[in-house]
Amino acid sequence: MITLLLLLLQGIPEGIAITTLAFVISRIPLKLIQIVLVGITLAVSASVIRLLPIPLGIHTIMVILILFIVLTWLSNGDLSQSFISTLLSSLVLIIFETASLPLFELISRLTPKALYPFQAPRIILGDIHVIILFLVTYLLNTFLLKKIT
Repeated sequence: MITLLLLLLQGIPEGIAITTLAFVISRIPLKLIQIVLVGITLAVSASVIRLLPIPLGIHTIMVILILFIVLTWLSNGDLSQSFISTLLSSLVLIIFETASLPLFELISRLTPKALYPFQAPRIILGDIHVIILFLVTYLLNTFLLKKIT
């Protein structure tokens, strides 16, 4: 079950990070208020969907759909750009999330299952890939800006 603390300290930053990456890939101007609102919407939507009695992973599909709709709207209807940006940002998140688990196990000698009851380590574990995602987004944005000018 997702607690409010996990939502605030891990879910929302993750939503903001994936939104920022999708904006950068789509080359949508980075406006903090838009990014934060979309990120919060993604995080809250994922948390609410997880509470429903539906199969595991459906929340991911729904978050991808919401992000696609938002990107399509903000990019003035560019479906292909929105689709590619949504899939790439989701794929990068999944890769970083998956890669951070073995790294954390190697460093801490604890499995994610052993950490599940403890919120602080879960938040730290969840924020590792979020920090990496923000760093990659910053580097990509810097690269794209240099390429444009």
